[in-house]
Amino acid sequence: MMELYLDLVSPPCRSVFLFARALRIPFEFKVVDLAAGQQYSKEFGDISIVRKVPVMKDGSFILTESTAILEYLVQKYSGSVADHWFPADLQQRARVNEYLSWQHMNLRAHCSKVFLLRALYQIVMDSEIPKETMDFAVENVKQSLNLLEEKFLQGKPFILGDKISVADVVAVVEIMQPFGTGFDGFEGRPKLIAWRDRVKKELGEKLFEEAHEALMKSSNMPQKLKNSGNFAQLKPILQKVFR
Repeated sequence: MMELYLDLVSPPCRSVFLFARALRIPFEFKVVDLAAGQQYSKEFGDISIVRKVPVMKDGSFILTESTAILEYLVQKYSGSVADHWFPADLQQRARVNEYLSWQHMNLRAHCSKVFLLRALYQIVMDSEIPKETMDFAVENVKQSLNLLEEKFLQGKPFILGDKISVADVVAVVEIMQPFGTGFDGFEGRPKLIAWRDRVKKELGEKLFEEAHEALMKSSNMPQKLKNSGNFAQLKPILQKVFR
């Protein structure tokens, strides 16, 4: 059976998990606790050299990068995955890829930055978060949310129109990321709230809550990271994120 190596605190991992579960794609869920440094252990055999998640292992074939994994799953299970998730139509598929290409350095990066600043800055940098740093990060999130709303959604029920696609799944989990530290990116945005609720309904609200359970309990992440035997190795990597 195909294996998915995931840490559900990670937005790309949640995207893959939600899509696979919602579409009833069979897989064995392998939990990788990034805060505990499990990505540096040798317990995962031949995928241990990857040092990141998500990772998909399908037989001897190993694939990383969430968007590549999502497209692989769509094509492998094309007989049971409805076309609207990743349309065959050239222009509709291009719209999905447009969002997936944009989000890496925009919505995903900015929402994750707010999460990391609020969750880990103090223990990694040994100081409080400078107000200007936090303000700048929040402003970047707001600008990305404006673009999502004005360019990609444009008042439509979903990014492609009347039906959900993988782009909607990826976008929602990205905005959910700062929730783990109490920052609500949906606040004051009724159109985005309505869109989020439509996505949750399509995926299944119970499944959506299950996928975000670890994120909502991530308040212990700083202590777990500090107690990790790999903290000294991870600290300089995280410091680069905050500089």
